[in-house]
Amino acid sequence: MNLTRLMALGTLARYGPQHGHQIRRLADVTNVGEWGGVSAGALYRELRAMEREGLVAELRTEQVGRRPARTVYAITADGRLELASLRTRVLMSTEYGPDAVGVALTFAVDDMDREELREILRARRDRLAISRRELAAWRERGVARGYISPMQSATMRRGELHIEAEVRWHDELDAALAAGAPLGGNAALAAGAPLGGNAARRGRVTREAHGGAGRLTAGATSAGATSAGATTAGATTAGATTAAGTTAGAADEDPSARPSSVRLPGGRENGLNLIEILLDNGDRNGGRNRRQAQRGSKPCRSSRPGASPARSRAASARWRRYAAST
Repeated sequence: MNLTRLMALGTLARYGPQHGHQIRRLADVTNVGEWGGVSAGALYRELRAMEREGLVAELRTEQVGRRPARTVYAITADGRLELASLRTRVLMSTEYGPDAVGVALTFAVDDMDREELREILRARRDRLAISRRELAAWRERGVARGYISPMQSATMRRGELHIEAEVRWHDELDAALAAGAPLGGNAALAAGAPLGGNAARRGRVTREAHGGAGRLTAGATSAGATSAGATTAGATTAGATTAAGTTAGAADEDPSARPSSVRLPGGRENGLNLIEILLDNGDRNGGRNRRQAQRGSKPCRSSRPGASPARSRAASARWRRYAAST
């Protein structure tokens, strides 16, 4: 969600026509860039984008003294509709930002000294407690002097409660660490439970020699799972196919289940050499060349825009030399 746009449209709807510097000044005074995720530096760019979209309209250009000229914008009817839409989506959102501390604790504290970790976390807890007290003091002072509205006060109070919850979490974690809670490891991994939702392993294309003929097989894949250009459910891979339901290990045990290779001119079966020729040809017609190779004819010339005729002729010459030598 574009919070910078929401802030700019809301400001224009509340205060009337404004130029970019006035909106930027309001963002700086409220410090909304820090606690609200609004990019104050992108406000001018956002205003120009909204003008192109018809959400705001340029009213006039003002210049005071020798200062740069400033464009005054007003919100349009379409802008008010956009404001209402953004506002509703944001108020109904339950998403939180990235949890950097959670990532560190989950993946990166296994080899830390326990007391060092507790010291670092206690320091963070103390800084949070100070921030909560300062925020509470600012809110109470602003309310007493009439500087902030009830909604602004409620927003600040929400921030206080978030910090209080974080402080309580720190106290609980410190108590658990003091009681000897393990720093790292994965309980599911230690118990041998699968960690992912897909039991298929990521396959890799491997070369295997069998009777002097090179072929491609799919390493460690399950039926129906595609990986690295090799599949186990009857899918074709660059000149070599695997029978449905077979794996690389099964192919060595059952000759009838071995991947079928491409018959090249001269009667030699070698799918790997075909791939090398296709790569040398350097075009986008791999499938067409494969079909022509199966019929024993030479590959088609490259149809890639700007392809060199000399390169295609050289590839054809290599094909003829290879066919003559087999």
